[in-house]
Amino acid sequence: MSLIKSTYKPPILFKNAHFNTIYKTLFYKNNISYQRKRISTPDADFLDLDFSTVGSNTIVICLHGLEGSSQSKYLVSAITYLNSKKIDCVAPNFRGCSGEDNNHLYSYNSGKTDDLEITINYILENFSYKNILLLGYSMGGNITLKYLGETNSIASEIKGAIAISVPCDLKGSSHALATWQNSIYMNRFLKTLKEKTVLKMKKFPKNNINIESVLTAKSFEDFDNAVTAPLFGYDNAEDYWEKCSSKQFISTITTPTLLINALDDSFLSESCFPIKETENHSYINLEIPKYGGHVGFNTSIFGKDLFWSEKRILEAIHHFIS
Repeated sequence: MSLIKSTYKPPILFKNAHFNTIYKTLFYKNNISYQRKRISTPDADFLDLDFSTVGSNTIVICLHGLEGSSQSKYLVSAITYLNSKKIDCVAPNFRGCSGEDNNHLYSYNSGKTDDLEITINYILENFSYKNILLLGYSMGGNITLKYLGETNSIASEIKGAIAISVPCDLKGSSHALATWQNSIYMNRFLKTLKEKTVLKMKKFPKNNINIESVLTAKSFEDFDNAVTAPLFGYDNAEDYWEKCSSKQFISTITTPTLLINALDDSFLSESCFPIKETENHSYINLEIPKYGGHVGFNTSIFGKDLFWSEKRILEAIHHFIS
């Protein structure tokens, strides 16, 4: 396994990375009816797992990106497509992302893999799926890769993983998102992150967060220094990025994995493309399409066929479980 040639060839409008990135968010109209199961965590908190099942012996655990949820359009699109191909799915909402605040001052971060492990254990203990697959988008992809590389004993039911648009190097990605061309995305992320943090501070008045540093944050470096690092015990943003970037865990992954990062993804720095780390890797295929944007990979504007990445996911699943 190593670097593989991509089949993604979009029409001209989707060769614009920003248009490709925002298209599903703005124009994908399908909704999905989940069955929600709230499960308890060992630290007296909860996770909301949203199931969409069709009676399969295979389930895909689908992880959303930063400030997303089970309702994120890229996730709804993938789950709807996989359901149509008779594959069950579950979308865990990271803490504070399900529409209800969680029980602690802290919530989630790009390297917090224990909630994925809790979800996997819940599936193993309460269902009898023959095949479990992991699917992670963006931050969810970083968590997926980190989990696979840091976990000593992966359950035999986990047959493979697909990670899409992954900021494998958090420092590089954070600096890329701080550039002017990504200011719209950065402002959108920071808006909800700040709002949630202010509410947390009111709920937990005894905290170690500087409100002025939160409100004046203009980048992930600012926010992670002010919030993420103190809440999760990191020295600073650099320490958090260094310890939680999935790139360093790739060498120890022993689960068949497909990683897809588009070359024109403006969220990713050059360091987010782990070509050296996946070269001659026994378990990972790295696919770098020329186009795709960030969790975009659309193929048709007016037709129904938007689904290159969804079809690629299905192809990988069939390969993993065959």
